Amino acid sequence: MARSAKQWNRKPDLNAVEYVDSRIYTDEEIFERELERIWKKTWVLACHESEIPAAYDFRTMSIAREPIVICRGEDERVRAFLNVCPHRANLIVRAPAGSFAVGEPSGNPKRMTCMFHGWQFNMKGECTEITRMKQGYQERLGKDDVGLRELRCEVGYGGFVWVTLDDEAMSLQDFVGSSLDFLMTELESEPLEVFHYHKSIIDSNYKLWHDTNSEFYHDYMHYHNRVTSMMQPGYFDRKYTAFANGHASVGSMEVKYDAYHGFQSRDLSFPGMPRNGWKMVDMFPGYTYNLRGSSLRIDTMTPISANKVMIEFRGLGLKKDTPEERRQRIRDHNSIWGPFGRNLHEDLLGITGQGVAMQPHQEVRYVLHGRHEDNTIHDEIGMRHYYEEWSRRMGISPIDPAKKLATAAAE
Repeated sequence: MARSAKQWNRKPDLNAVEYVDSRIYTDEEIFERELERIWKKTWVLACHESEIPAAYDFRTMSIAREPIVICRGEDERVRAFLNVCPHRANLIVRAPAGSFAVGEPSGNPKRMTCMFHGWQFNMKGECTEITRMKQGYQERLGKDDVGLRELRCEVGYGGFVWVTLDDEAMSLQDFVGSSLDFLMTELESEPLEVFHYHKSIIDSNYKLWHDTNSEFYHDYMHYHNRVTSMMQPGYFDRKYTAFANGHASVGSMEVKYDAYHGFQSRDLSFPGMPRNGWKMVDMFPGYTYNLRGSSLRIDTMTPISANKVMIEFRGLGLKKDTPEERRQRIRDHNSIWGPFGRNLHEDLLGITGQGVAMQPHQEVRYVLHGRHEDNTIHDEIGMRHYYEEWSRRMGISPIDPAKKLATAAAE
């Protein structure tokens, strides 16, 4: 029945892990705490090595508002630096991607050049030029004193570039743990390559996108899923597995895509993956490996504010693909996951609606994570596991964040 205001605002009669207070999605103080305690402390999936294939190639991004530049040196090593000049804290690299092999108007080839005063840096972060150094600094400061701030950076788990702002963070291997073990044959038997990239900026909290990826109860929103995987024997029996550090995976299956009217057959796969196979891993605090048959989809997130997130979507195939194989992978990927695909826009509409209904200064909503189905596909264990890790890192409870924040502030 419909509920009065008093009934609507009453906490659910569920266990503490089975619901969250909507302020964890809308409160700016909580968001700032997330940047400090989560995003600045964990490993971030930044890009794929195939996006910077040659020496001097680069990409820029941000982590917890810190501008980052990722580049490949002439030694082929991939490195990451704060994209900040040590002279006057100016942004050095302004383009989203490109190559330093060609000199900028204010600098030399094979150098990062700060346009403000012409200081230059090589791909190892070393300062190679301070304009009029002797005249201005005499012997008080030299190029060895002002290199770029290098960040811990590793390439792995399918050729992805991982970066962390925290010099003391656990190793990438410890952070990932065993969460990707069941995907390693598909990820590392052959080099991968990005063939599709797009991004969306959504007025919604970043966790709401990860929540959606972490549960399959919302398959009822997807016509494509309702007529393919949901109709297959064994679909509801797939199990979730929770891993350390907030990661989770769902059991694999083979999807009968031919049940979708007009969908062409998928002839390609990945090494070790059955034709039309499906494997998926959600990684804390906001990345998803989603391998469906012929294409690997990777979601990464950049939180912008409590109610705004940038989501980047990459489609990957095998680097050795023939032109015809690559065309097929692109077709298969974009028919479901591209910006006009069968599924992706529905997911985005879902979290956009949540963003409208959960904004700063609205009434508190109690968001339910309480479905228990023996850890199978429509169980909400993925979200419960995520918020246990979130709470551990944040030091506050997701069911009563205001009280815990006040206690933390007093301490």
